[in-house]
Amino acid sequence: PAVRAARAAARAAAWDAGAAPADQDWLHIDLDATLVIDHSDNKAGATPTWKKTFGHHPLLAFLDRPEIAGGEALGGLLRTGNAGANTASDHIIVLEQALAALPPAWQPDPDQPGDPDKPKVLVRCDTAGATHKFAEACRTAGVGFSFGYPVDVRVQDAVDTLNLGSCWYPAIDTRGGIRDGAWVAEATDLVNLESWPPGTRLILRKERPHPGAQLRFTDADGMRVTAFITDTPHGVVPGQVAGLELRHRQHARVEDRIRELKATGLRNLPCHSFWANAAWLEIVLAAADLVTWTRLIGFRNQPGLAR
Repeated sequence: PAVRAARAAARAAAWDAGAAPADQDWLHIDLDATLVIDHSDNKAGATPTWKKTFGHHPLLAFLDRPEIAGGEALGGLLRTGNAGANTASDHIIVLEQALAALPPAWQPDPDQPGDPDKPKVLVRCDTAGATHKFAEACRTAGVGFSFGYPVDVRVQDAVDTLNLGSCWYPAIDTRGGIRDGAWVAEATDLVNLESWPPGTRLILRKERPHPGAQLRFTDADGMRVTAFITDTPHGVVPGQVAGLELRHRQHARVEDRIRELKATGLRNLPCHSFWANAAWLEIVLAAADLVTWTRLIGFRNQPGLAR
Protein backbone atom coordinates (compact mmCIF):
# COMPACT_ATOMS: atom_id res chain seq x y z
CA PRO A 1 0.00 0.00 0.00
CA ALA A 2 2.83 2.44 0.76
CA VAL A 3 4.34 1.95 -2.69
CA ARG A 4 0.93 2.46 -4.31
CA ALA A 5 0.42 5.66 -2.29
CA ALA A 6 3.84 6.91 -3.41
CA ARG A 7 3.00 6.12 -7.02
CA ALA A 8 -0.31 7.97 -6.70
CA ALA A 9 1.47 11.02 -5.26
CA ALA A 10 4.01 10.90 -8.09
CA ARG A 11 1.18 10.69 -10.64
CA ALA A 12 -0.50 13.77 -9.17
CA ALA A 13 2.79 15.68 -9.39
CA ALA A 14 3.40 14.50 -12.96
CA TRP A 15 -0.10 15.52 -14.05
CA ASP A 16 0.36 18.93 -12.42
CA ALA A 17 3.59 19.26 -14.39
CA GLY A 18 1.85 18.68 -17.71
CA ALA A 19 1.17 14.95 -18.03
CA ALA A 20 -2.57 15.21 -17.32
CA PRO A 21 -5.07 14.20 -20.01
CA ALA A 22 -6.91 16.91 -21.90
CA ASP A 23 -9.80 18.40 -19.93
CA GLN A 24 -13.22 16.83 -20.45
CA ASP A 25 -11.72 13.74 -22.09
CA TRP A 26 -12.94 10.31 -21.12
CA LEU A 27 -10.51 8.29 -19.04
CA HIS A 28 -10.37 4.76 -20.45
CA ILE A 29 -9.07 2.15 -18.01
CA ASP A 30 -8.18 -1.20 -19.58
CA LEU A 31 -8.00 -4.39 -17.52
CA ASP A 32 -6.33 -7.55 -18.76
CA ALA A 33 -4.38 -10.51 -17.42
CA THR A 34 -1.14 -12.02 -18.64
CA LEU A 35 1.04 -15.02 -17.91
CA VAL A 36 4.52 -14.70 -16.41
CA ILE A 37 6.48 -17.91 -16.87
CA ASP A 38 8.53 -19.33 -14.00
CA HIS A 39 11.51 -20.98 -15.71
CA SER A 40 13.11 -22.02 -12.41
CA ASP A 41 10.04 -23.88 -11.11
CA ASN A 42 10.73 -22.74 -7.54
CA LYS A 43 8.80 -19.50 -7.04
CA ALA A 44 6.01 -19.33 -4.48
CA GLY A 45 2.60 -19.09 -6.09
CA ALA A 46 3.76 -20.45 -9.43
CA THR A 47 1.35 -23.13 -10.64
CA PRO A 48 0.27 -24.72 -13.92
CA THR A 49 -1.62 -22.21 -16.10
CA TRP A 50 -4.51 -22.54 -18.51
CA LYS A 51 -1.97 -22.50 -21.36
CA LYS A 52 -0.26 -25.55 -19.87
CA THR A 53 2.74 -23.48 -18.83
CA PHE A 54 4.00 -22.84 -15.29
CA GLY A 55 4.10 -19.48 -13.55
CA HIS A 56 1.90 -16.60 -12.38
CA HIS A 57 -1.20 -14.93 -13.80
CA PRO A 58 -1.24 -11.22 -12.78
CA LEU A 59 -4.20 -8.96 -13.53
CA LEU A 60 -3.27 -5.43 -14.63
CA ALA A 61 -4.94 -2.06 -15.20
CA PHE A 62 -3.74 0.69 -17.53
CA LEU A 63 -4.96 4.18 -18.34
CA ASP A 64 -5.03 4.53 -22.12
CA ARG A 65 -3.02 7.53 -23.34
CA PRO A 66 -3.58 7.49 -27.10
CA GLU A 67 -1.92 10.88 -27.59
CA ILE A 68 1.45 9.13 -27.18
CA ALA A 69 0.32 5.64 -28.22
CA GLY A 70 1.00 4.58 -24.65
CA GLY A 71 -0.56 4.20 -21.25
CA GLU A 72 -0.11 4.59 -17.51
CA ALA A 73 0.11 1.58 -15.21
CA LEU A 74 -2.61 2.15 -12.61
CA GLY A 75 -2.68 -1.15 -10.78
CA GLY A 76 -1.75 -4.78 -10.71
CA LEU A 77 -2.51 -7.90 -8.70
CA LEU A 78 -0.02 -10.76 -8.65
CA ARG A 79 -1.93 -14.05 -8.72
CA THR A 80 -1.14 -17.74 -8.84
CA GLY A 81 -0.84 -19.32 -12.25
CA ASN A 82 -4.16 -21.13 -11.92
CA ALA A 83 -6.11 -17.97 -11.02
CA GLY A 84 -9.31 -17.68 -13.02
CA ALA A 85 -9.51 -15.28 -15.94
CA ASN A 86 -13.02 -14.15 -14.98
CA THR A 87 -12.65 -13.88 -11.19
CA ALA A 88 -14.87 -10.91 -10.38
CA SER A 89 -13.32 -10.28 -6.97
CA ASP A 90 -9.88 -9.85 -8.54
CA HIS A 91 -11.24 -7.44 -11.14
CA ILE A 92 -12.87 -5.40 -8.39
CA ILE A 93 -9.61 -5.21 -6.41
CA VAL A 94 -7.67 -4.01 -9.46
CA LEU A 95 -10.40 -1.49 -10.33
CA GLU A 96 -10.19 -0.09 -6.80
CA GLN A 97 -6.41 0.16 -7.17
CA ALA A 98 -6.77 1.92 -10.52
CA LEU A 99 -9.24 4.52 -9.26
CA ALA A 100 -7.18 5.19 -6.13
CA ALA A 101 -4.13 5.74 -8.35
CA LEU A 102 -5.81 8.69 -10.08
CA PRO A 103 -5.30 12.20 -8.67
CA PRO A 104 -8.27 13.12 -6.43
CA ALA A 105 -9.66 15.69 -8.87
CA TRP A 106 -9.83 13.01 -11.57
CA GLN A 107 -11.53 10.33 -9.50
CA PRO A 108 -15.22 9.71 -10.26
CA ASP A 109 -17.84 10.61 -7.69
CA PRO A 110 -20.29 7.70 -7.36
CA ASP A 111 -22.77 9.99 -5.60
CA GLN A 112 -22.84 12.40 -8.56
CA PRO A 113 -22.33 10.28 -11.68
CA GLY A 114 -23.72 12.97 -13.97
CA ASP A 115 -21.65 15.86 -12.60
CA PRO A 116 -20.20 17.64 -15.67
CA ASP A 117 -17.29 18.93 -13.59
CA LYS A 118 -16.12 15.41 -12.75
CA PRO A 119 -14.20 13.26 -15.24
CA LYS A 120 -15.96 10.51 -17.15
CA VAL A 121 -14.31 7.14 -16.55
CA LEU A 122 -14.89 3.97 -18.56
CA VAL A 123 -13.56 0.49 -17.78
CA ARG A 124 -12.85 -1.77 -20.74
CA CYS A 125 -12.06 -5.48 -20.68
CA ASP A 126 -12.61 -8.61 -22.73
CA THR A 127 -15.15 -11.33 -22.00
CA ALA A 128 -13.15 -12.44 -18.94
CA GLY A 129 -14.32 -9.32 -17.12
CA ALA A 130 -17.93 -9.59 -18.23
CA THR A 131 -19.44 -10.70 -14.93
CA HIS A 132 -22.55 -9.32 -13.26
CA LYS A 133 -20.66 -8.69 -10.03
CA PHE A 134 -17.98 -6.63 -11.76
CA ALA A 135 -20.56 -4.67 -13.74
CA GLU A 136 -22.35 -3.78 -10.51
CA ALA A 137 -19.02 -2.78 -8.95
CA CYS A 138 -18.38 -0.42 -11.86
CA ARG A 139 -21.83 1.10 -11.42
CA THR A 140 -21.25 1.49 -7.66
CA ALA A 141 -17.89 3.18 -8.28
CA GLY A 142 -19.46 5.65 -10.69
CA VAL A 143 -17.65 4.42 -13.79
CA GLY A 144 -19.03 3.13 -17.06
CA PHE A 145 -18.17 -0.22 -18.57
CA SER A 146 -17.51 -1.78 -21.95
CA PHE A 147 -17.09 -5.57 -21.71
CA GLY A 148 -16.57 -8.21 -24.33
CA TYR A 149 -19.61 -10.48 -24.53
CA PRO A 150 -19.69 -14.14 -25.58
CA VAL A 151 -21.22 -14.94 -28.94
CA ASP A 152 -23.67 -17.58 -27.76
CA VAL A 153 -26.82 -18.98 -29.38
CA ARG A 154 -28.83 -15.91 -28.37
CA VAL A 155 -26.35 -13.61 -30.09
CA GLN A 156 -26.26 -15.84 -33.17
CA ASP A 157 -30.06 -15.67 -33.36
CA ALA A 158 -29.83 -11.88 -33.05
CA VAL A 159 -27.38 -11.81 -35.97
CA ASP A 160 -29.82 -13.82 -38.08
CA THR A 161 -32.62 -11.39 -37.21
CA LEU A 162 -30.50 -8.35 -38.01
CA ASN A 163 -29.51 -9.88 -41.34
CA LEU A 164 -33.17 -9.91 -42.38
CA GLY A 165 -33.32 -6.12 -42.46
CA SER A 166 -31.10 -3.14 -43.16
CA CYS A 167 -29.84 -3.06 -39.58
CA TRP A 168 -26.09 -3.09 -40.11
CA TYR A 169 -24.05 0.08 -40.49
CA PRO A 170 -20.42 0.48 -41.59
CA ALA A 171 -17.80 0.31 -38.86
CA ILE A 172 -15.33 3.19 -38.65
CA ASP A 173 -11.59 3.48 -38.17
CA THR A 174 -9.63 5.70 -35.80
CA ARG A 175 -9.79 8.62 -38.25
CA GLY A 176 -13.56 8.41 -38.60
CA GLY A 177 -13.47 6.85 -42.04
CA ILE A 178 -15.38 3.73 -43.05
CA ARG A 179 -13.65 0.48 -42.13
CA ASP A 180 -13.87 -1.69 -45.22
CA GLY A 181 -15.57 -5.05 -44.79
CA ALA A 182 -16.89 -4.46 -41.26
CA TRP A 183 -20.37 -3.59 -39.99
CA VAL A 184 -21.96 -2.89 -36.61
CA ALA A 185 -25.47 -3.14 -35.21
CA GLU A 186 -27.27 -2.80 -31.89
CA ALA A 187 -28.96 -5.92 -30.56
CA THR A 188 -30.12 -4.64 -27.17
CA ASP A 189 -33.77 -5.42 -27.88
CA LEU A 190 -33.01 -8.87 -29.30
CA VAL A 191 -31.26 -10.42 -26.27
CA ASN A 192 -32.53 -10.42 -22.69
CA LEU A 193 -30.17 -8.20 -20.68
CA GLU A 194 -32.32 -7.86 -17.56
CA SER A 195 -29.66 -9.48 -15.36
CA TRP A 196 -27.24 -6.65 -16.17
CA PRO A 197 -27.36 -3.12 -14.73
CA PRO A 198 -30.17 -0.92 -16.14
CA GLY A 199 -29.16 0.79 -19.35
CA THR A 200 -26.88 -2.01 -20.54
CA ARG A 201 -26.68 -2.21 -24.33
CA LEU A 202 -25.49 -5.01 -26.62
CA ILE A 203 -23.49 -4.07 -29.71
CA LEU A 204 -22.48 -6.53 -32.44
CA ARG A 205 -19.84 -6.39 -35.11
CA LYS A 206 -19.37 -8.59 -38.13
CA GLU A 207 -16.33 -8.53 -40.37
CA ARG A 208 -14.86 -10.49 -43.22
CA PRO A 209 -12.02 -12.61 -41.82
CA HIS A 210 -8.53 -11.62 -42.82
CA PRO A 211 -6.98 -13.71 -45.61
CA GLY A 212 -5.90 -17.08 -44.25
CA ALA A 213 -7.94 -16.78 -41.04
CA GLN A 214 -10.15 -19.72 -40.12
CA LEU A 215 -13.78 -19.18 -39.25
CA ARG A 216 -14.91 -20.12 -35.76
CA PHE A 217 -17.97 -22.06 -34.71
CA THR A 218 -19.62 -18.83 -33.56
CA ASP A 219 -19.12 -17.07 -36.91
CA ALA A 220 -22.07 -16.75 -39.27
CA ASP A 221 -22.47 -16.55 -43.05
CA GLY A 222 -18.74 -16.30 -43.58
CA MET A 223 -18.47 -13.33 -41.22
CA ARG A 224 -16.53 -13.13 -37.97
CA VAL A 225 -18.93 -11.95 -35.26
CA THR A 226 -17.92 -10.25 -32.00
CA ALA A 227 -20.05 -8.65 -29.31
CA PHE A 228 -19.74 -6.35 -26.33
CA ILE A 229 -21.98 -4.74 -23.74
CA THR A 230 -21.78 -1.18 -22.47
CA ASP A 231 -23.84 1.11 -20.28
CA THR A 232 -22.97 4.26 -22.25
CA PRO A 233 -26.26 5.99 -23.20
CA HIS A 234 -27.23 7.08 -26.69
CA GLY A 235 -25.69 10.29 -27.97
CA VAL A 236 -22.68 10.33 -25.63
CA VAL A 237 -20.02 9.02 -28.02
CA PRO A 238 -19.62 10.52 -31.53
CA GLY A 239 -20.46 8.07 -34.28
CA GLN A 240 -23.25 6.44 -32.27
CA VAL A 241 -23.06 2.62 -32.49
CA ALA A 242 -19.99 2.70 -34.75
CA GLY A 243 -18.28 5.05 -32.30
CA LEU A 244 -19.02 2.72 -29.38
CA GLU A 245 -17.61 -0.22 -31.32
CA LEU A 246 -14.45 1.70 -32.23
CA ARG A 247 -13.99 2.69 -28.60
CA HIS A 248 -14.30 -0.90 -27.42
CA ARG A 249 -12.05 -2.22 -30.18
CA GLN A 250 -9.31 0.11 -28.94
CA HIS A 251 -9.15 -1.99 -25.77
CA ALA A 252 -6.80 -4.18 -27.83
CA ARG A 253 -4.09 -1.58 -27.24
CA VAL A 254 -3.71 -3.05 -23.75
CA GLU A 255 -1.67 -5.84 -25.33
CA ASP A 256 0.99 -3.27 -26.25
CA ARG A 257 1.00 -2.00 -22.67
CA ILE A 258 1.58 -5.52 -21.36
CA ARG A 259 4.44 -6.09 -23.80
CA GLU A 260 6.02 -2.83 -22.65
CA LEU A 261 5.56 -3.83 -19.01
CA LYS A 262 7.29 -7.15 -19.61
CA ALA A 263 10.14 -5.34 -21.34
CA THR A 264 10.40 -3.10 -18.27
CA GLY A 265 10.84 -6.01 -15.87
CA LEU A 266 7.73 -8.19 -15.66
CA ARG A 267 8.99 -10.84 -18.05
CA ASN A 268 10.64 -12.63 -15.12
CA LEU A 269 9.90 -12.45 -11.41
CA PRO A 270 13.26 -12.45 -9.59
CA CYS A 271 12.38 -13.65 -6.09
CA HIS A 272 11.32 -16.91 -4.48
CA SER A 273 8.85 -15.22 -2.11
CA PHE A 274 5.39 -14.46 -3.49
CA TRP A 275 5.17 -11.16 -1.63
CA ALA A 276 8.63 -10.09 -2.72
CA ASN A 277 7.53 -10.66 -6.30
CA ALA A 278 4.34 -8.71 -5.61
CA ALA A 279 6.56 -5.82 -4.51
CA TRP A 280 8.60 -6.28 -7.69
CA LEU A 281 5.39 -5.90 -9.69
CA GLU A 282 4.74 -2.55 -8.00
CA ILE A 283 8.27 -1.41 -8.88
CA VAL A 284 7.77 -2.43 -12.51
CA LEU A 285 4.50 -0.47 -12.63
CA ALA A 286 6.33 2.58 -11.28
CA ALA A 287 9.11 2.21 -13.85
CA ALA A 288 6.59 2.00 -16.69
CA ASP A 289 4.93 5.18 -15.47
CA LEU A 290 8.27 7.02 -15.42
CA VAL A 291 8.73 6.21 -19.10
CA THR A 292 5.19 7.36 -19.92
CA TRP A 293 5.48 10.62 -17.98
CA THR A 294 8.80 11.36 -19.67
CA ARG A 295 7.11 11.06 -23.04
CA LEU A 296 4.11 13.15 -21.95
CA ILE A 297 6.11 15.96 -20.34
CA GLY A 298 9.44 15.92 -22.13
CA PHE A 299 8.00 15.68 -25.64
CA ARG A 300 4.71 17.53 -25.25
CA ASN A 301 5.67 19.85 -28.13
CA GLN A 302 6.94 17.00 -30.28
CA PRO A 303 4.09 14.49 -30.45
CA GLY A 304 5.81 12.51 -33.17
CA LEU A 305 8.74 11.75 -30.88
CA ALA A 306 6.43 11.12 -27.93
CA ARG A 307 4.67 8.37 -29.85
